[in-house]
Amino acid sequence: MGFPVGYNDLLLPKLLVHALTILGLFRRFISAVFGFLGFLNSEMSFPTREESGPKPHSISAELIRELLPVVNFSELVDPPESCAVCLYEFDGGDEIRRLTNCRHVFHRGCLDRWMDHDQKTCPLCRTPFIPGDMQESFNERLWLASGISDFYGDYPPGNAGL
Repeated sequence: MGFPVGYNDLLLPKLLVHALTILGLFRRFISAVFGFLGFLNSEMSFPTREESGPKPHSISAELIRELLPVVNFSELVDPPESCAVCLYEFDGGDEIRRLTNCRHVFHRGCLDRWMDHDQKTCPLCRTPFIPGDMQESFNERLWLASGISDFYGDYPPGNAGL
């Protein structure tokens, strides 16, 4: 198909590239002058992705983390060979989480990242993290930790008028 007639001259894109280059150099020059004079410090710079802080966790993930114990891999009696999430083998000093319902074992970081995606079940067998007998108390703690109880009163919601 080719270019339209008269488009052989690439003057406009070249001018745009040159203008952007000059603006970038001008910005660097002004930043260097302000930095030299002490007007810019590290607090005023733009944060990078690493400096932007940790990713916020859901309230339910934080509560589940409190319920699931963290132990060293060397403390397990009959350990599996590898983590089913990352597929790396366990080392003796690894911090691991053993699920209370299904007894599956994962690296602490692997399971924590799984929970950060608002997952509340085992990555292998989909058994809930919270046992059935603890579900009511977990829901109550979740209700109180969410701050909604400040507006709607005590747990459980919707049963206040009954």
